[in-house]
Amino acid sequence: MLQIDGLTKRYGATSVLDGFAMSVAAGEVVSLLGANGSGKSTSLRCVVGLSRPDGGTITVDGVPAVDGRPIPDVAMVFQRIHLVPRRSVIDNVCAGALGRLDLARSWSTLGFPAELREEAMACLHRVGLADRATEKAGRLSGGQQQRVAVARALCQRAKVLLADEPVSALDPAAAEQVMRLLRSLADEDGIAVAAVLHQPDLARRHSDRMIGLMHGRSAFDLPAGAVDDATIEALYRPDAEAER
Repeated sequence: MLQIDGLTKRYGATSVLDGFAMSVAAGEVVSLLGANGSGKSTSLRCVVGLSRPDGGTITVDGVPAVDGRPIPDVAMVFQRIHLVPRRSVIDNVCAGALGRLDLARSWSTLGFPAELREEAMACLHRVGLADRATEKAGRLSGGQQQRVAVARALCQRAKVLLADEPVSALDPAAAEQVMRLLRSLADEDGIAVAAVLHQPDLARRHSDRMIGLMHGRSAFDLPAGAVDDATIEALYRPDAEAER
C-alpha cells in the first residue's frame, strides 16, 4: 500500500534522509524507531506532502507522488493533535472531509451535509467516542483527543495512516489504548499504519515490523518479535555516530 524507495532529504548541507526505503502493506502496522534527528518524522512528512523530498520515490496504492504534492489516500496524526478546542468533537471529525467538499460546504461547519455528519459519527463510533460527539474537543483528555484525531483521519477515507509520535504526550494507559486502536484499524479495516514511536515495548506489542533509522538510513527492518534489547540499545547508543 505504501512504498518508499531511495528517499533523500537535505536541509542545506545536512542530509536528514539518505536513501531511506520502507514498505507497509494493507493491514500492517510498522513502527519507526531511532534517535532524534535520525529522519523518522521527516520520512512521514515527505509521504504526506508536508516536506518535499530531494530524491527517491513514494507510491501509495500504486499511485506515485508527484512534486511533493499530498496524496488523497494518506492521512497523518501528529504528536500535537491540532484539534479546534472550542469546536465540537463531531465538527473536528468532519474537518477530515474538507478536501472533498465544495467551497460552499467547506467554509463553515454549518455547511457540513447530513451525510458527512453520519459518516463522522460512524468514525467516532469506530474509536469509541460516539457518546462525546457534541462536547467541545478541548474538554476531552489527551488520550481521547488523540482518538478524535484518528477518527478525523478515518473521515479522510485514508488507506494509509501515518502517526508521528502519537502517544509521546500520553500516560501509559492512554498510550496503550491509542496503540490498540491503531492495531485494530489495521486488522479490521485493512489500513496500512506507519507510526513513529519512542517506546520500543509498545512497538513490539502492537507492530508487525519495526524499522530502526540511523543517519537517515534503515539500520534494521525486522519482524517485531525479532528485535531484541541489544538491537534497540545499538540504535540509541551515543557513540553510534562515531561508528558510522
